Amino acid sequence: MSPDLYTLLQESSARHSHLCPRQVLGVRLGLAGLAALELEAPINKQTGLVIIETDGCFADGVKVSTGAAIGHRTLRVNDFGKTAATFVDVKTERAIRVAPLLDIRQRASAYLPNEERHYFAQLEGYQIMPDEEMFQYQEVVLQPSLKALLSKPNMRVNCEYCGEEIMNEREVVMNGSTLCLSCADQGYYLLKSASVEMCELISNQSR
Repeated sequence: MSPDLYTLLQESSARHSHLCPRQVLGVRLGLAGLAALELEAPINKQTGLVIIETDGCFADGVKVSTGAAIGHRTLRVNDFGKTAATFVDVKTERAIRVAPLLDIRQRASAYLPNEERHYFAQLEGYQIMPDEEMFQYQEVVLQPSLKALLSKPNMRVNCEYCGEEIMNEREVVMNGSTLCLSCADQGYYLLKSASVEMCELISNQSR
């Protein structure tokens, strides 16, 4: 295990008070993604963007190894429940998705044949396996585009329904009205009052 990897794992484990396989996987995958695009850590808004497909320990590992951060708008979370990430070269707009090989756990166990505990086989195996034994790479096209993802950070409008401010060109226009995603029924929540009204509507229609 190289000193660089050791340092990164120490930094990641300090956030959790322990080191787990998914942290190691995140650190290794982050390094592999940067290498695939020849990007240097820490990435910044002028060099790279990382889109991770889950949160938790894996995400912290990727964050530590790439230097990507939500606050710097170089890290995004699209929660698909997958330990995968897409790395984007902002200058060339080339994007590569990196994901673990489907049999990565079995491959890790093969590196420690005397370790019967799967957790510890993965914990140690992920630290010593070469990248080609761990990851698959896919060149991808972003949707929406990189330009739409990055947007214009200083743009601000108000939703014509709720009145709240919308930043970074995240508004939508419906029937000529400028709306936030929530008011356009594309958000992650529904107001409780609206939910009650919907239930009453369904109940009345079933009578």
